[in-house]
Amino acid sequence: MKDFNMVIAGFGGQGVLFLGKVIAYAGLMDGKEVSWLPSYGPEMRGGTANCSVCISDEPIGSPLVVTPNVLVAMNKPSLDKFINSVAPGGIVLLDSTLINDKVCRDDVKVFYLPATATAEENNMKGLSNIILLGKLFEQTNFCSKESLEKGIAKSVPAKKQHLVATNLKAVEIGASL
Repeated sequence: MKDFNMVIAGFGGQGVLFLGKVIAYAGLMDGKEVSWLPSYGPEMRGGTANCSVCISDEPIGSPLVVTPNVLVAMNKPSLDKFINSVAPGGIVLLDSTLINDKVCRDDVKVFYLPATATAEENNMKGLSNIILLGKLFEQTNFCSKESLEKGIAKSVPAKKQHLVATNLKAVEIGASL
């Protein structure tokens, strides 16, 4: 894929917007055109949250992704809401710990990753989003490895910089799934 038009969706509190921010920063570090458009309701934690992320070599006309070529679904309502909008030939990553359904479409490439369970098994509770990021990176190479590392470091708040190494380990785990 030359251009990446991604939708990342899940419950508030799963790190959906953080994941989108990491991807956007990584694209910026590679010198790409980037947009990041968060969307969430007033309920935030426990409510639905999603974001659109575009990475391109060309200027981006609209930050809103209507037909994503990448969908990261972290819960069933998000999968149900966005699966039919994914472009044929697109990639779908879903957290199979929280989503038991199988995708019925045969024109998209689907990865079922037990991200939440894997995070918990590796003492990385709350990093299921970064485990999914690892698989996304491994499948698409949407940025360079160096830029991904810089994007994580840039996105992690200053007072939590000690967690950067754990995030990088979660990326490696996700890539290996």
